[in-house]
Amino acid sequence: MNPFFSVVIPLYNKEQEITDTISSVLAQTFADFEVIIINDGSTDNSLNQVEKFSDKRIRIYTTENKGVSHARNFGIKNASAQYIAFLDGDDIWKPQHLHDLKSLIESYPNCGLYCKAYNKIKGQTIIDSQYKDIPKNKKWDGLINDYFYHSVINSLASSSSVAIHKSIFESVGYFNEDYNSGEDTDAWIRIALQYPTAFDNSVSVTHNLNAHHKLTNSLFSARRHMDLNSFSNEESKNARLKTYLDLNRYAIAIQYKLENETTKSKSVYNTIEPKNLSLFQKQIYNCPKFVIKSILNFRNLLRTFHINLRLFR
Repeated sequence: MNPFFSVVIPLYNKEQEITDTISSVLAQTFADFEVIIINDGSTDNSLNQVEKFSDKRIRIYTTENKGVSHARNFGIKNASAQYIAFLDGDDIWKPQHLHDLKSLIESYPNCGLYCKAYNKIKGQTIIDSQYKDIPKNKKWDGLINDYFYHSVINSLASSSSVAIHKSIFESVGYFNEDYNSGEDTDAWIRIALQYPTAFDNSVSVTHNLNAHHKLTNSLFSARRHMDLNSFSNEESKNARLKTYLDLNRYAIAIQYKLENETTKSKSVYNTIEPKNLSLFQKQIYNCPKFVIKSILNFRNLLRTFHINLRLFR
């Protein structure tokens, strides 16, 4: 009999984190799952760390290095379960994560995305996520009919917090292997345009921003980013999708500016509908680079006091 979940973990050079990641999966209170680990051509001791686990639910595949999208797609296509739960090789699940996802699936059938709330850790600071017009101080779960409206602060879906039925990928397509940045956002958009989302606001995932060998530690301008303009037809008919994409464009424009990619920055910024940005966001963009960096440093300082200053979204 096939398991209820296939847990797909793409792995590339995470020897210092992957043991804790796998251990968090094996500690789940809901145990009807398999674990598919795709070693994406790691050059460190990641594979050796994985092979120390003897749990029969773990399957390991090694491929040449083709990127996280290829690794996830490989895992989906080799999954025995109908529901795929994704987890990056440096993130952590709380023990109830899969139990909560199963409850969402049973309560709200036929959704495209089943999402749990997540937080992030940077240094010793826990950064809480915020979701627009979703209760924060009491437990809540429910059906989300407008993914983009509720995702303008933090996205409801993330690469370690979602479960998706295998048939959804056959319907809307798999992760785009031409991208190595924003490939997950691209997939969530395609799914959310066609299906409702179920969401549970209790945090059961921690994204580890302290991890080694993160793509986000590389130059932003050197990555292959998702093409936000690929949804131009859809956003012309959907104002909330346009707002969601414009806030992503704004963050990209800021990153380009910080790397002195002025032409690229202005090109992206000029596609943004002005009304979709606050006056504060417009003022930040027009600041010199050293001022923007100072503001970012101040934001990071505030986070150590659990004050999350929203700058980009």
